[in-house]
Amino acid sequence: MVNKDEKSKKNAPLIGIDIGGTGIKGGIVDLKRGKLAGDRFRVPTPQPSTPEAVAEAVAHVVEELSKRPDAPSAHSPIGVTFPGIIQHGVVHSTANVDNAWLGLDIDGLLTARLGRPVEVINDADAAGLAEARYGAGEGVKGTVLVITLGTGIGSAFIFDGKLVPNAELGHLEIDGFDAESKASAVARERDGLSWEEYSVLLQRYFSHVEFLFSPELFIVGGGISKRADEYLPRLKLRTPIVPAELKNDAGIVGAAIEIALKHKLAK
Repeated sequence: MVNKDEKSKKNAPLIGIDIGGTGIKGGIVDLKRGKLAGDRFRVPTPQPSTPEAVAEAVAHVVEELSKRPDAPSAHSPIGVTFPGIIQHGVVHSTANVDNAWLGLDIDGLLTARLGRPVEVINDADAAGLAEARYGAGEGVKGTVLVITLGTGIGSAFIFDGKLVPNAELGHLEIDGFDAESKASAVARERDGLSWEEYSVLLQRYFSHVEFLFSPELFIVGGGISKRADEYLPRLKLRTPIVPAELKNDAGIVGAAIEIALKHKLAK
């Protein structure tokens, strides 16, 4: 039988941190609603973005959030996202951060610096978890693919609401090219493509992914998801394709979900 203290810990607010190439942002996540309790707090990502410098910036964000009246316990675990492959707490790729991170135990580094349990998840995986639990993928059975269009192409593979981590679908080779080199949001800007021209490239990409995985739903995130009406209606797919709902908070929310699930703090 679960006592009242244990029951009250379920879905209690937790801190989520989202490490990016240009900014590190965090918030207190209300896990009952999948929303932030209060405003995000953001600091610039240190340059160079070495492990020690980034750990200090993360500590600063956590310190600021911990001063708030609705902050969780000082001993509560913290979820963190990182722009790279994370396996068993170790960094195996880097995107837009210093290469000194490669091979580093990021869980161990941040746990030691913050003095509380920390678990790190790939940034696109975190966004996917958030969308699957609270956003456009809520309640969808089967395979849901969350694709983020930004500097590159990030992806999260969700099956029956559970994450299959580190799916790097932006690096599929299509027509002899890494997909993200032609179909990311940055590639569209770099090549000066109209939305109609960009939609042709997205059609090629999503048709290929659809053939490989036959998902029940595509969810498109990233900054240009705000302009989804410019390109999603042009795509002809069997699979429904919709914009993400959690926008810029998805990484923070997903980081908190991950740590809650790992520590059995979420229902």
